[in-house]
Amino acid sequence: MKTIKGPGLFLAQFGGDTAPFNSWDSITKWAAECGYKGVQVPSWDGQLIDLDKAASSKDYCDEFKGVAEANGVEVTELSTHLQGQLVAVHPAYDDAFDGFAAPQVRGNPKARQAWAVDQVMKALEASKNMGIGAHATFSGALAWPYVYPWPQRPAGLVETAFDELAKRWRPLLDKADECGVDVCYEIHPGEDLHDGITFEMFLERVGNHARCNMLYDPSHYVLQHLDYLANIDIYHERIKMFHVKDAELNPTGKQGVYSGYQPWVDRAGRFRSLGDGQVDFVSIFSKLSACGFDGWAVVEWECCLKHPEDGAVEGAQFVNDHIIRVTEKAFDDFADAGTDDAANRRMLGIEG
Repeated sequence: MKTIKGPGLFLAQFGGDTAPFNSWDSITKWAAECGYKGVQVPSWDGQLIDLDKAASSKDYCDEFKGVAEANGVEVTELSTHLQGQLVAVHPAYDDAFDGFAAPQVRGNPKARQAWAVDQVMKALEASKNMGIGAHATFSGALAWPYVYPWPQRPAGLVETAFDELAKRWRPLLDKADECGVDVCYEIHPGEDLHDGITFEMFLERVGNHARCNMLYDPSHYVLQHLDYLANIDIYHERIKMFHVKDAELNPTGKQGVYSGYQPWVDRAGRFRSLGDGQVDFVSIFSKLSACGFDGWAVVEWECCLKHPEDGAVEGAQFVNDHIIRVTEKAFDDFADAGTDDAANRRMLGIEG
């Protein structure tokens, strides 16, 4: 068993143009003041990190980590959620996702994909330079427009999509292995890796690559009506990262999982601040601790109702209250009679 580290905070939802969210120094001070011990860094946010420098300069990475540590937090992981999304984009989403890319490659899917691959490569190098062993990302999606089989999917369509997805990611996984970094795909609707089955389809195609792992976020399983506790039992050896995010699914006679194109506040499935939703975090922390998960519990604030700064402060305390300092001895050690093999055999009535 292991004691989970935390609380950590994913900074993607907080970086902005106003203080204290507009510089690495000030946002790490703010995070520490909220009660966090670590921060997960969105590598696309140029106000927080220079990814080119982080990939090429260990001195820069040492300084970067030093600022955070001086302010009271560690760097838990880097994230390429936006860049990973662009490793595989179905043409239906070209316009929607173009804004994630650098201006010079927008409107050019081939150049955009090459840029995205380079970004992930740099983030892996940066992780290595910072001594970080896990990296957060999205898989991207080629098959997602066909998730519901109407009209009937042509034979081989999904298989071809996953073959191509694996082809695009295999060199990145090999790079991750060179860097000593686990790639943790957030299992997320909108990505081709959106549940356990699709993760397994991908894993098989990348040869059960040791660096192909999961970012576990139960909120995305609640919204799919997926058993998020059984998921830990099945995949705990591949779960290398943990987003602590709450959600609720309240189907009605008018809407269910798909939520009828409604805005977030009116959806049957909604993300909520920690403690305001339906996720059983007591059981999740218990299972992850028992399975030996020794990564960070990282709060990802996404709530349709509560102010983000309130959610951040409450989230730090919530995680603190749920982290289990695992025991180093059995509760009944006091009753240990110190028996040996001969005594065991006598107790069982075994002669000789």
